[in-house]
Amino acid sequence: MNLPILYEDEDIVAVAKPAGLITHSDGRTKEETAENWFKKNYPGGAGYVHRLDRDTSGVLVFAKNPAAYEFLRKAFHDREIKKTYLAIVYGVPKEKKGVIDFDIGRSRRDFRLRSAQPKAKGRLRDALTRYEVVAESADEGSSEGGEYSLLKLSPETGRTHQIRVHLKAIHHPIVGDKLYAGKRPTGFGLTRLGLHAYSLDLPLPAGGRTTIIAPVPNDLAPALAHFHAVW
Repeated sequence: MNLPILYEDEDIVAVAKPAGLITHSDGRTKEETAENWFKKNYPGGAGYVHRLDRDTSGVLVFAKNPAAYEFLRKAFHDREIKKTYLAIVYGVPKEKKGVIDFDIGRSRRDFRLRSAQPKAKGRLRDALTRYEVVAESADEGSSEGGEYSLLKLSPETGRTHQIRVHLKAIHHPIVGDKLYAGKRPTGFGLTRLGLHAYSLDLPLPAGGRTTIIAPVPNDLAPALAHFHAVW
């Protein structure tokens, strides 16, 4: 497995995680993980400091030493890191820019899912996602037709499936989301989730800040090309 390195210094290394690769082992399967790659290439390194869903591509950061690990974990907790995602969603939100701030708990009907409904199970945790409609497009190559939007999103919290759950809650789920979009047809020929962790603006353990960008991968680029957008 070869993960493209986006940024590296003495404390951290950031890679472009592809869709379909899990961040770390769930203990139930023996498949390859991004964590395996890190341990093989950086023996004795501290490990991942945040996670990306299996089906989400984009920037993933590892800490090379315990001090960097603690520094970045605190930065994520204190919301000092700005995360920017790109998502292709069904329909066009009425408000072109807004904030989704529904609390998130566990789904009552499926243990794998999270929910932003008031009757969600367990502890409801605060979650906030800012979004902006970047462009709109129709899938002219599909017999299903339909309107779609390209959103730029900045989650300020890091709850499991947060962006996916929040977009479902405002009735604009992500294209290709098998967990939260039901049986809707997949637009633009996508064979993966239409969500990409595009950039991280973060403080560095050695001082200063940097912005790490993961270029749009080949399995998502043709779909994004329909939007003729700059983000």
